[in-house]
Amino acid sequence: MDSSFLITAFVTLFVIMDPPGLVPAFLAVTQGLNSRQRRKIALRACLVAIGVLAVFAAFGDSVLEFVGISMSAFRVAGGILLFLTALDMLFERRTQRREHRADDDDHPDPSVFPLAIPLIAGPGAIASVILLVGQQPGWVGFSWVMLVTCFVVVLVFVSFLIAGLFERLLGKTGIIVVTRLFGMLLAALAVQFVLDGLKGFGFAG
Repeated sequence: MDSSFLITAFVTLFVIMDPPGLVPAFLAVTQGLNSRQRRKIALRACLVAIGVLAVFAAFGDSVLEFVGISMSAFRVAGGILLFLTALDMLFERRTQRREHRADDDDHPDPSVFPLAIPLIAGPGAIASVILLVGQQPGWVGFSWVMLVTCFVVVLVFVSFLIAGLFERLLGKTGIIVVTRLFGMLLAALAVQFVLDGLKGFGFAG
């Protein structure tokens, strides 16, 4: 497996899932809970997110073929979606929506919603795993993409476990700075996805 592909996969999924950016939402939906309860919710949310992403990584391409969408078209659409996500990160709209989702949700167990879906395994992450598996077809590519995905979700889990400490160390301003840096990286990756899709149509060399 090409190391550059693994690096691209890691950076893409890490920026999309944004472990540091999930900390405020996690703290909001678990407010008033003890550390043991928070660990259970964090573990359940991460396991559900891995399951959702695995399903789309395995069958996403088949679904696209069934509805008559080419991978090149999906790359362009996915790149546009990722670029819009990057804009939200750069202008803080993404963080505000996450906090509003957390504040507005009264469900007693937030692990599935809103944590697993849509905060961890959101549209951007789902689009990313489908695009990445499309770049490396077959079970070998699927296995590597899922390995990277699981590693990033583990980082999300670690961020949840140290959420309180993380918030004290970085503060609100620090989390905003990190999120905006990730937004810049994501914008560049999104443009690359669009260019890769255009190559499939013969528009880019």
